[in-house]
Amino acid sequence: MSGAVQDTVTARDKGLVGCRDCARVWPMGTERCGRCGSTLTSRDTRSLQRVWAWWIAGIMAYIPANTYPMLQTRTLFQTQEDTIIAGALDLASYGAYGIAAIILFASVVIPLAKFFAIAYLALSVRQGARMRPERRFFIFEIVEYIGRWSMIDVFVVAILSALVQLSAAASIAPGIAALAFALSVVFTMLSAQNFDSRMIWDRLSEGDDAAPEGTRKAKTHQEPKGAAKA
Repeated sequence: MSGAVQDTVTARDKGLVGCRDCARVWPMGTERCGRCGSTLTSRDTRSLQRVWAWWIAGIMAYIPANTYPMLQTRTLFQTQEDTIIAGALDLASYGAYGIAAIILFASVVIPLAKFFAIAYLALSVRQGARMRPERRFFIFEIVEYIGRWSMIDVFVVAILSALVQLSAAASIAPGIAALAFALSVVFTMLSAQNFDSRMIWDRLSEGDDAAPEGTRKAKTHQEPKGAAKA
């Protein structure tokens, strides 16, 4: 019937649980997935604890990644150490604006956006959010997808270190920030992977204000027995 409010029915309402690894659905109470052997849980109750633990570890690694040198360039007369931002500014000073913009975007904008997005998702499943669940789930998918592409600085350092080795004339070596940046990316990826995205949809059954029209559960009011009908 057009325009009618539909009830939101989840797999848990039907007594089912889905495998997070292969997506196979099994009856509630099944301990292991018969397809891939993974442990089945309707909701990972410790998911947010691991999300915040890896998130904090990522923040702690990201700070030295931006304050310590990423590259150490040695020539006959001097040794130069550049941080991520300083290296991008040097590239811009030589006219390589496109490369400098890519490095700044991949090394500063994307990591900070991931930190904010993961924190927002973790807080929203506990405190609620005005953003619709499908949009929050889309943010989660983006964070998971772009996580691996944040290693561009590490790749550049590895390539330069391998190519520019001219004995005493000139050489390029990775700085301590390269390791810190790689750890920060890995920790952020682990934080996103430990987030149980199924929790995003749980508030639909509670009449969340952010739920789109037509997906909230209709609230039925039962009249007490013997009540007079109009």
